[in-house]
Amino acid sequence: MTYSGAVKVGGPAEVHELQNLMISKVAVGPMDNNAYLLRCRATDEQLLIDAANDASTLLTLIGDDGIASVVTTHRHGDHWQALDEVVSATGARTYAGRDDAEGIPVPTDVLVGDGDTIRVGRVELTARHLVGHTPGSIALVYDDPHGHPHVFTGDCLFPGGVGNTRKDAKAFASLIHDVETKIFGPLPDETWVYPGHGNDTTLGAERPHLPEWHARGW
Repeated sequence: MTYSGAVKVGGPAEVHELQNLMISKVAVGPMDNNAYLLRCRATDEQLLIDAANDASTLLTLIGDDGIASVVTTHRHGDHWQALDEVVSATGARTYAGRDDAEGIPVPTDVLVGDGDTIRVGRVELTARHLVGHTPGSIALVYDDPHGHPHVFTGDCLFPGGVGNTRKDAKAFASLIHDVETKIFGPLPDETWVYPGHGNDTTLGAERPHLPEWHARGW
C-alpha cells in the first residue's frame, strides 16, 4: 500500500517503508496529534516520537517488541499525555530538548541539544533545536542513505507555515530563522516532512511560500 501520511483518530496507522527504517504514523487524542513509531529493519529496535495521547492505541502499535526510547518533541501538554503510561509499560528511555524538559512532567533521561544524535538500532537521527514555538522544541532528521531525507518537525513546521508563535513577533522571527537555516537550508526539496498534527508535506512543496510566511508574520 502506498504511504499517504493521511491518518485520523480511531483509524489505522499508515506505514512508510524505507530500506532501513519503517515509520508508522497514527493520530491520537482530541487535538489530532500525530505519533510516529520508528523501527530499525536490521535490529527491530523501536523508537516512539511523541506519546501524545491514547496510550492503549500507542501500546498496541508498539506491540510485544516494546520500544527502547520515546522522544518528546516539545513541552506542550498535548504531546505527552500518554508518556507516563507508555514509559511505565515499556521501560523506555525518555528524550526531550534541553530547554523544554522542565515543562514535561515525566523525567527526561537524555537532554537533547542541537546536532545531537539519537539512535534507533542502526539508524541515526540528528536533532535540530528550533526556538520559537517553545524554547526547547526539537526536530529529528533522518538522512536516508538510500533516498531523500525525512524530518519529524513536531509543531515547528506544517503544510502552510511554521508553528504557532501566538502573535509574538520575536518568537516568530526566531522560529522562521531556525526553520530556514536548520531545515530548509541544508535539506533538499525531496525531504519528507512529518508534522505533529495533520498531513505530511515536503520541503519542496513549502519552500516557494517562505516569502509569504515572512510577510504575514506567522
